[in-house]
Amino acid sequence: MLRVFGASRRTLLACLIALLTVATTASVSFADAAATTQPAAATPPAPEVVPGPSDPDAVQVTIGGPIDAGATAWILISSALVLMMTGPGLALFYSGLVRRKNVLATMMQSFILMAVVSVVWALIGYSLAFSEGNAFIGGFRFALLSGVTATDTVEYAPKIPHLLWMVFQCMFAIITPALICGAYAERMKFSSMLVFSVAWLLFIYCPMAHMVWGKGGLLNAWLGGKIAAIDFAGGTVVHIASGVSALVCALVLGKRRGYGKVPMAPHSVVLSTIGAALLWVGWFGFNAGSALDASGLAVNAFVTTHFAAAAATLGWVLVEWIKTGKPTVLGAISGAVAGLVVVTPAAGYVTPNSALIMGLIGGVVCFFAATTLKHALKYDDSLDAFGVHGVGGTLGAILTGVFAVYAINPPTAYVEAKKLGLLEGGSALVPQLLATGLTWAIAAVGTFILLKLTDVICGLRVTEADEYDGLDITQHGERGYNLEEEFGGTVMDGGGSYPATAVGSVATAKAKAAHA
Repeated sequence: MLRVFGASRRTLLACLIALLTVATTASVSFADAAATTQPAAATPPAPEVVPGPSDPDAVQVTIGGPIDAGATAWILISSALVLMMTGPGLALFYSGLVRRKNVLATMMQSFILMAVVSVVWALIGYSLAFSEGNAFIGGFRFALLSGVTATDTVEYAPKIPHLLWMVFQCMFAIITPALICGAYAERMKFSSMLVFSVAWLLFIYCPMAHMVWGKGGLLNAWLGGKIAAIDFAGGTVVHIASGVSALVCALVLGKRRGYGKVPMAPHSVVLSTIGAALLWVGWFGFNAGSALDASGLAVNAFVTTHFAAAAATLGWVLVEWIKTGKPTVLGAISGAVAGLVVVTPAAGYVTPNSALIMGLIGGVVCFFAATTLKHALKYDDSLDAFGVHGVGGTLGAILTGVFAVYAINPPTAYVEAKKLGLLEGGSALVPQLLATGLTWAIAAVGTFILLKLTDVICGLRVTEADEYDGLDITQHGERGYNLEEEFGGTVMDGGGSYPATAVGSVATAKAKAAHA
């Protein structure tokens, strides 16, 4: 049996080497052919606009379009920053907030979604979100990344390669279902999480992205939407959708066993603080990158993002200090994230002073949502995904309709009025309210249906015994911390001497003494 296995392994290795050889030879041959058929001094052909199957409503792709080096460099960096928000940012932030026995399982949720969502996005997700379709969802024109190249540009981002625009949006798609993990932390099966997350991406995120950002989407104020809502970087698509879905997950799965009776304090606020700092930095790519250019608009989004996070941190800490008598580190990092969430839809539409106001309001409101509201309604949103992202995203979308300034970033739908937010006499508030309500409805109903289907397919919760032992060992067969390695010696306690069998085994020694 071993000889057969060894032979099979050698055969597989030989096949892999052969495939690599063929691929390398083909690449070299293609490069040589390209070099001989395309002289370096040749005049580049004029850009050719390819409208797609239904001109003029189709997404415009420009073959060989002009690509701006500065914009391309900035969006490359921004894409990396947004990916950093999921791993390590969110992975550390969430894993520090759970109990020690679930730290690896929580990290794994963020990490595996970086892989799974990327593949699904390339296969079909990007096309459903950004190819032409109807007002609610795109079609299949860009499936398998057909026509998505590094030499052409696309209507959504005319200064950068189409391929870069695609991968920048991929990073948003990755972090959004990962945010929901905070609601069902410590009790959902790993297999169920995968099934639900993929389904949620395809049936909730992609339609929402198309409606808000896709050409002809229902809520797109830039490209022909019937409801002229504005969302600079994902207040509705990312935060309201994930936050409301998180609330539904918490209600459907139910509370963690022992919730309200057994202490469930974060096992490492240190990890969470590092994660929050990475999120703060990464958010500059999230918001300022959404300007899709190295421009004044990107600078405005960068500054408003920073100021909102700072003001929200102070707002949360101040209220917490007044209410509980102590300003906590956990409160400070939660406030920072709340501010970042609130400013996301507004970063490219409001002034820095307005961002300070929005952040301050967001920090205070999200504090009460994550404490008073949660305790009053008695739901177990483990890591406050709803309290921060659902409530913060809703508040941010509405306040965008109040503070948005037309001169900063004028959407196509408001060209005639030349006014945007309520404070400058604009009409954006009503579309913002409509978009917010619609996102709540789609996320709540869609998530409930997907959870029920997932439950039928593979169940949702781990068993009581598995939950007690922790998801690290029961779902992944590993432990985040090996704190029980044996060592020689004794532990001295109260004048007595007891054998030490593990690190920190004073309690074990006491227990043995009690039964002696």
